[in-house]
Amino acid sequence: MTQETGFSLDFAILDQVRQVIDLRSFSNLWYWIVLAALWSSVSHWCLGVPYDLVLRARRGHDQAAHDLQVLAEVNVNRLLSLVQYSGVAATAFTAFLLTGLVVMGWFYDSEFCQALFLLTAPLVLIGIWSLHTARRLRERNFEDVPGALRVHRLGVQIMGIVFIFITAFWGMYVNVTVDPLLRGT
Repeated sequence: MTQETGFSLDFAILDQVRQVIDLRSFSNLWYWIVLAALWSSVSHWCLGVPYDLVLRARRGHDQAAHDLQVLAEVNVNRLLSLVQYSGVAATAFTAFLLTGLVVMGWFYDSEFCQALFLLTAPLVLIGIWSLHTARRLRERNFEDVPGALRVHRLGVQIMGIVFIFITAFWGMYVNVTVDPLLRGT
């Protein structure tokens, strides 16, 4: 009898923890705050360079232009060497992670995994776009860094608009079609 009480107590604690950590992502305000903060941060930092530095360099501030050039060269060289040495392993791990999220999210109907996928999959595309921009900057010997980062940021913002729309659409669909009586299970 004491073991049954012990097990039921453990399950009661797990149920309480599960209620506190609500895994219904699309109806949770925190998910949408994280989504907004993620896209704001990703569009502000272009290849590790803050965009306000790009704007100051474009306005003709000499120190900002020098800092921009140095930061861009350091971050581009770092990104390209990282890809050169661990690109295959990172690609394999990312593919494994995204495939697992898709399988658990849509085949096993886990809303939490769907939400994580909709946060992480666009970041993979941003990474590919960043890699493309970094290679282009190095090929051109870092000429017109502010222009290249402006184009990079524009691409990130367009992807952001598309993926925020997709995430919002899917989140509304999930919230409208889910049975409210099954939410607690």
